[in-house]
Amino acid sequence: DRPFPAELMRKAAEIGLLGITMPKEYGGLGADTISQMIAIEELHRVSPGFAQCIQGHAGLASILLHLAGTDEQKKKWLIPAVKGENFCSFALTEKDAGSDSAAIQTTAVLDGDEWVLNGSKRWIANFNAGDFFVVAAKTDMQAKASRSISMFCVDASAPGLKLSEAYRKLGCRASPCGTLEFENCRIPRDCLIGEQNRGFPMMMQGIDIGRLGIAAAAIGIAQEAYTRSVAYAKQRVQFGKPICEQQVIAFYLAEMAMEIDIARTMLYRASRLRDMGMDYSSEAAAVKVFATEMGVRTAEKAIQIHGGNGYSEEYVVEMLWRDAK
Repeated sequence: DRPFPAELMRKAAEIGLLGITMPKEYGGLGADTISQMIAIEELHRVSPGFAQCIQGHAGLASILLHLAGTDEQKKKWLIPAVKGENFCSFALTEKDAGSDSAAIQTTAVLDGDEWVLNGSKRWIANFNAGDFFVVAAKTDMQAKASRSISMFCVDASAPGLKLSEAYRKLGCRASPCGTLEFENCRIPRDCLIGEQNRGFPMMMQGIDIGRLGIAAAAIGIAQEAYTRSVAYAKQRVQFGKPICEQQVIAFYLAEMAMEIDIARTMLYRASRLRDMGMDYSSEAAAVKVFATEMGVRTAEKAIQIHGGNGYSEEYVVEMLWRDAK
């Protein structure tokens, strides 16, 4: 329940966490996808909310600039973002367009040397970070979705852009989310990323990478829930012995360990396919579904193992369950 953690984000940038797979020429570490997934998992073990701030910044917005941005756009937007000199996020979700990303209604119309944006985006991470957004908008009102969407860099100070108050959320409270309203919002013509009307396939490339990151996040939460549950079950004594020796608790812990291992194996396989330049879309979708559902199951088992203490804010598992959701 705090403002965007800019100072912590700058410290994360200093050790390369805002550009793990970005080429070194852009200030990144140039590491592989598996390295990135390990970092995401470990960050989510400690603070899923703060880790989501990093993901919101170093995820789709930065990826799309890297995939299709011009040299000038990369100098102006991407390199400072990797260095933590400015902060960004990806603006796709709308009232009636979330998983159905092709259904967006926000429009961008060219007027002379400016694009004019109108519409609304919801659940935008890092929305109040104060620098820029990569925004998906329709630029051809007649074409089908795959040939009607374009991507734009929009400065947070652009005229016609309004921000809501931060949402009050169940979990990941350190990661501020809110609404963007575009009312005749004007941006320069050169803010278009890549080709006009070709943003959808580019966006889907980024979403595949994002699915891997969401899976890694869920695995990190589950791993921390499991680790804390093992420690608690060893020291909590009931009926004359530690509860880890009670069969029902032992079975819970075994199921948790098994599912975490399955999810991590799926994640590493999909990541390896990406690093080899092979198609991994199906694997990314599958691990996102399995890992996120597994994360919630594991966090709930952790609360059960902790008993009444699992319901208390004195124990981390209640936060992990909220963040897993």
